[in-house]
Amino acid sequence: MASKTTNPVLGNRALNRATLDRQLLLRRAPKSAMSVKGAVEHLVGLQAQNVKPPYYALAARLDGFDPEELSALMASRDVARLVTMRSTIHTHSADDCLTLRPLVQAARDRELTQFRKGLAGVDLDRLGALARELVEEQPRTMKELREALLKEWPDADPFALSVAARCVLPLVQVTPRGLWGRSGQVTLTTAEHWFGRATGPVPAPDGTVLRYLAAFGPASVKDMQMWSGLTRMREVFERLRPQLAVFQDEKGVELFDLPDAPRPDADTPAPPRFLPEFDNLLLSHADRSRVVAEEYKARTWKGNMAYCTFLVDGYLAGIWRLAETKERATLTVQAFGKLTRAQCDALAEEGERMLTTMTSATGHDIRFGTFSE
Repeated sequence: MASKTTNPVLGNRALNRATLDRQLLLRRAPKSAMSVKGAVEHLVGLQAQNVKPPYYALAARLDGFDPEELSALMASRDVARLVTMRSTIHTHSADDCLTLRPLVQAARDRELTQFRKGLAGVDLDRLGALARELVEEQPRTMKELREALLKEWPDADPFALSVAARCVLPLVQVTPRGLWGRSGQVTLTTAEHWFGRATGPVPAPDGTVLRYLAAFGPASVKDMQMWSGLTRMREVFERLRPQLAVFQDEKGVELFDLPDAPRPDADTPAPPRFLPEFDNLLLSHADRSRVVAEEYKARTWKGNMAYCTFLVDGYLAGIWRLAETKERATLTVQAFGKLTRAQCDALAEEGERMLTTMTSATGHDIRFGTFSE
């Protein structure tokens, strides 16, 4: 929505630097300033469609990060994996699992309307109660849960039943799924059962808007709606307007922010960073031009496969792939455009750091080339 008044303009690079700072990507947060759990909460969760991305996301953001730290939090049930924003799996703290999921439940309810034909004759209240009984009796795979539900509703679409269970209930992926260096199929129980406490009432969205701005701002109403999957958030921003700073981007779109949040100078140096596939930074704004140039928008995936990405000077600059054996880890870096020698050297240094942190291989190779075509 275009601004009706003249607000200070934040250029693209200023937005880039502000967002990188909030995302802990302009400089890594030291352990003395932010714990692993604190980072997960500050970022309002981490994209976790696959097991490894949350670990790589934190390696890019926290100084001295050890993957076993996040793994230990998962094992102790201080953090967990479940569907929240945008109907995708996120890694959240226990507190956020129990509060954010109720907040975005309306979006899950809307999602269910897409499967009305496949759920004809299905009592969703009964489905929720039966599914809860099953997964709280013992964690179940989605296949096991679906087959049990089909016995109750044999004429329903099997996939629609799976979606319904995931939408109606806050289903946590239990460990060992998600632990570092471990494997395990997706097995589910309810968040309440996993954490041993009930979810609270649906919270007002105001606090989550402020948290979103702290992690992703400055941002528009549409940005927040894109991130959360919620709709009709304009009235919330209007309610909060007196306590927010208001800007506009170069296109005249109104942007909101916390008054005291960092907004570094546009010329602040931004070091290279290697990010996992589906990193928060690339998915949490309606207008992603603050990080992704127009010509690169469709280059981070191919078919159903998403690529890991890297930043140069704060912007998406290419994709990367890691091949690992016990003896050697090989990082292949594919740039979208021409890199300078200094940029290649800085990427190689950052790549070496990532390989040292995230692999146990004794030897490392860093190659600049092509692998996606």
